[in-house]
Amino acid sequence: MTRRKKKTTENAKVRIIPLGGLEEIGMNITAIETEENIVVVDCGMAFPDDATTPGIDLVIPDITYLKERLDKVRGFFITHGHEDHIGALPYVLREINVPVYGTRLTTALIRHKIEEADIADMAKINTVSFGDVIEAGDMSVEFIKTNHSIQDAAALAIRTPAGTLLHTGDFKVDYTPVFGDHIDLQRIAELGSEGVLALMCDSTNAIREGFTSSESTVGEVFDTVVQNNPDKRIIIATFASNVDRVQQIITTAERFGRKVCIDGRSMVNVINTAVELGLVSVQAGTLIEIGQLKDYAPEKTILVATGSQGESMAALSRMATGQHKKVSINAGDVVIISSTPIPGNEKAVAKVINELCHKHAEVVYQDTHVSGHACEEEIKLIYSLVHPHFTIPVHGEFRHRLAQKNIARQMGLAEDNIKLIDTGDVLELTPGSCELVDHVQSGPIYVDGLGVGDVGNIVIRDRQNLAANGIIIVPITLDKTTGEVLSGPDIVTRGFVYVRENEDLIEDARNVVLDTLEEFRGKKSKNWTTLKGKVRDDLSDYIWRRMKRNPIILPIIMEA
Repeated sequence: MTRRKKKTTENAKVRIIPLGGLEEIGMNITAIETEENIVVVDCGMAFPDDATTPGIDLVIPDITYLKERLDKVRGFFITHGHEDHIGALPYVLREINVPVYGTRLTTALIRHKIEEADIADMAKINTVSFGDVIEAGDMSVEFIKTNHSIQDAAALAIRTPAGTLLHTGDFKVDYTPVFGDHIDLQRIAELGSEGVLALMCDSTNAIREGFTSSESTVGEVFDTVVQNNPDKRIIIATFASNVDRVQQIITTAERFGRKVCIDGRSMVNVINTAVELGLVSVQAGTLIEIGQLKDYAPEKTILVATGSQGESMAALSRMATGQHKKVSINAGDVVIISSTPIPGNEKAVAKVINELCHKHAEVVYQDTHVSGHACEEEIKLIYSLVHPHFTIPVHGEFRHRLAQKNIARQMGLAEDNIKLIDTGDVLELTPGSCELVDHVQSGPIYVDGLGVGDVGNIVIRDRQNLAANGIIIVPITLDKTTGEVLSGPDIVTRGFVYVRENEDLIEDARNVVLDTLEEFRGKKSKNWTTLKGKVRDDLSDYIWRRMKRNPIILPIIMEA
């Protein structure tokens, strides 16, 4: 695992194929392909949107491209342990069982996930250190220390026959990290001196000017809040994976003589793992179980909970709605929301805050969070150190990546050397060129319960229509010989109107169907498929004229 520079071949080609992570925040996965080998950077999931993907549990990337080239895939190289970078592995490794490489905390979190998925015996998880180089056929991958909102985050230097690619992963430049070393800018600069063919840089905060504040600044806020509220219980909600944030809470609690209770299954798993690895420093007796809270005065405790994004089943949300079995919000409690709402979660977070305020808790959410992603000036620093020949902005919606394109232009890169690509695009690079050459199958695969991929766009569209307009079911029993109506038609509705208050509408709808049946019977046809279509069309026209609504209409014809 020593550094060994790959020889660049003048006519060599390498392809960069993002299978997720563009046009969105989440589901990060990128294939790097040469003639004989493929290495994959990250394998993440995305969280569904209730409005656009109702009933879906999570979203994973379509890996058809990799499955069709399984003999070429040398491994998954993971930048850090967030769900949007590791969450799809329990599903993907069932179909592509190749080695997985990551740093200590990253692989520990992956092992926990695959144990829950009952595939630990088959998985090949490998823990590496910063500076290690993994050989992958005619490529190699070096892990480089960076800073992020989770420990052990890495950038990847991928050496290929065409040149070196540098993938930053999610990163920020933190000169005063809470735990461990700051980003290895020296190694990044050395790579720049050696020559970097293409940079793939985190774009999430590219729209923000200046620098991202150090994670350590949040600890000062915690100290101030606890110091100013010596006689009150403190509850802090944050991301489950933000180990450094929890470390600062623990440090504050120990400074002011308070016990710390962690609530939320995902956070308990992450923090326990971090403690085992020595990535969290905690004095004996500081951490207590949730069942022990009753043994301590409220003003002597700090409760750390999941739910900073307003998730309905997370610990803080259950406390706010009175559904938590062991913790109730009391008047005077101080609740700190230590995160910024992810786009789309603003209403859910506001709802939780309002519910907390109704219970007369004091809610603090200003200056209680810093991002884990680089802002404009930090991205400029990376460009000034790396001097890439080409750049491919990654990680983020189009507006984020467009902002990084403008930064790259400011840093002197030619317009033709900055490539904005979409998920599924195939970008082919040589030592002197970078061209979009193809597009491959890609996109979201929906996980619903135990089903993976069995819910597609048509089902999602039906669910959206059901949610928006409801359904009308029309059961009819016909004589199979004469076509005479033996029973029905009945009009059964769900999510459309309240039947008892709309009896006239239901009776008129039934008469519309009867007219359709009489007309069809006169034609002496026994094509029930055609009849179903006619009932659907006639009833849909009537409902639209009467109500300006478009419910799903499901005729059911039975023969007797």
